[in-house]
Amino acid sequence: MNAPTKTAQIRVNRISPAYWRVTFDNPPLNLMGPEFVLQFREILGALEADEHVKAVVFDSAVEGYFLNHSDFRAKLEDLTSISQGPTGLEAWPDILVRLTRAPFVSMALIRGRATGNGSEIALACDMSFASRDKSVFSQWEVGVGLVAGGGPMARLPRLIGRARALEVLLSSDDIRGDQAASFGYVNRALPDAELDVFVDALATRIASFDKWAIANTKRLVNAASLPPDVEIAAGWEACMISLTRPAAQERIKALFERGFHKPGDAEDRLGFYVGQLGAKHP
Repeated sequence: MNAPTKTAQIRVNRISPAYWRVTFDNPPLNLMGPEFVLQFREILGALEADEHVKAVVFDSAVEGYFLNHSDFRAKLEDLTSISQGPTGLEAWPDILVRLTRAPFVSMALIRGRATGNGSEIALACDMSFASRDKSVFSQWEVGVGLVAGGGPMARLPRLIGRARALEVLLSSDDIRGDQAASFGYVNRALPDAELDVFVDALATRIASFDKWAIANTKRLVNAASLPPDVEIAAGWEACMISLTRPAAQERIKALFERGFHKPGDAEDRLGFYVGQLGAKHP
């Protein structure tokens, strides 16, 4: 018998040899699980190997979600058993670091929730543009007793400053598109009707330029601004430890009891529900 075909959770559209669109498409919640990581790694390898690609836009086909948190129903060992990548980091942080260092320009077009892993993708991209009306950012992990694994503790302070980074990470609350832009979390928050046209025009413009100039300009900016890999690795290690803690397991269980992990209010207003987990009521 033939092995069952894996459903594509990520789609690639080559707008031109120089400009690709990579679309996350794992309904209904656009969760990140082991299969998503494997598919992303394969696509990233193709991008790195293609000498023509100069601009890549990441977007979503799932209404309400750019990219969501991890799939907590998946087996953790299915993720941790994926081999380390070329950077020597574990699979997910390896993808993020390679994306940041790649010799092409990466842009996140964010409409809907960028929760946990989605926020980490936005931070790893060279530029991020959000729908003012329909985007929500969340590093929600501390609220359930976890530590984020994809490097936001290393990236956010360099991007928005220490105090605002701590506000984002420790509040575990939802950050709307306009507030994300005011913080510097994203490049711009645009009216939803203008978002696609703006990002497409910018990607098309950059894709028309010389790749050597693009790659070397990015390389020099990276040298002046990126965290060292050891900081990314430390975050991943802390994340893996945090997942086994009873306090985290209890809070995640409580969140499941409130409707987490299925379409509905708990996912739509995750920041509110996370804030209720440890609240004391008379």
